[in-house]
Amino acid sequence: MIIDGDDLYLDLLFYNRHLKRLVAIELKIGKFEAQHKGQMELYLKWLNKYEKQEGENEPIGLILCAESNKEQVELLEMHKDGIMVAEFWTAIPPKKELEKKLHQLLSEAKERIERKLL
Repeated sequence: MIIDGDDLYLDLLFYNRHLKRLVAIELKIGKFEAQHKGQMELYLKWLNKYEKQEGENEPIGLILCAESNKEQVELLEMHKDGIMVAEFWTAIPPKKELEKKLHQLLSEAKERIERKLL
């Protein structure tokens, strides 16, 4: 992408036929930072303006980080802008640790659902 004469590079771009939209993916080696939201918003607006075809839905973004800051992500309400944040693992943790993490994530997801229903 060239914006104001600057070359910008999106890490990955896919098209999801079922969702009928472009899916932009940014890979971050470190911890999630609030500035990543602005970068992804810029990419999504550019894709919406220059790449979206007739009949397609607006592009969505996924930021993959080595570590996410859950409170920052929640406060930034990124889901409202079509942006999600997820963590990636460079190695599979031991079984007990993986089970603990999965139970924790399930519990957090249930809490978010309950808060939305209230």
